[in-house]
Amino acid sequence: MDMRSGIDRKGIDKSSLRDISGVSIDMTLPQQERIKSYVEQIGNPYCYLDGDIVVTIGYADTDVSLQDRLKSYISNLK
Repeated sequence: MDMRSGIDRKGIDKSSLRDISGVSIDMTLPQQERIKSYVEQIGNPYCYLDGDIVVTIGYADTDVSLQDRLKSYISNLK
């Protein structure tokens, strides 16, 4: 089980997942409508296919923001 996402990757039935390549977002819609459309098209936004690859998304329980993590990552590239 992927502890960050809570999803057991070994038990995933790929045939039940939707491929992100089939998702189309109308950028003229308001933000809330774009989000709704995305979720309706992808099904589970935390577990989907990108081609033949299963993608799982999870979040860590931390006080460090994504912005802070990215700043740290970029500063370590120099």
